[in-house]
Amino acid sequence: MGMRPLRLDLWLPPLLLMGVIFALSAQPSLDSGLGAIDLIGRKLIHFGSYALLCFLWWRALRSVTNDRIAVLLAFVLASGYAITDEFHQTFVEGRHGTPLDWAIDSAGAALVALGLWGTRVRSPA
Repeated sequence: MGMRPLRLDLWLPPLLLMGVIFALSAQPSLDSGLGAIDLIGRKLIHFGSYALLCFLWWRALRSVTNDRIAVLLAFVLASGYAITDEFHQTFVEGRHGTPLDWAIDSAGAALVALGLWGTRVRSPA
């Protein structure tokens, strides 16, 4: 029984998304000047981006472990990356990292993790 080869089509997407998140976080300001609409839109994009990141990590990780562990690791990776993203923003002029943004990011990841847990991990009754 040998090791399964890592498939780039599974592992590259979460890494690319992390790169996109990093690049956008390095921008001095993403404010469009639309006030509350801009603020809510950016928070929804945060939520969705980390939901997608969690899903992509789960998809890759389940190729090397069982679904239960893959869901947990995917959530930890997405939420952990959200922490590093907020920390990164503290070094970017015009940006700041906040615990609220981390919570929004993690909530997106948690929603996907809970959905996957409920549909893929839960053992049949």
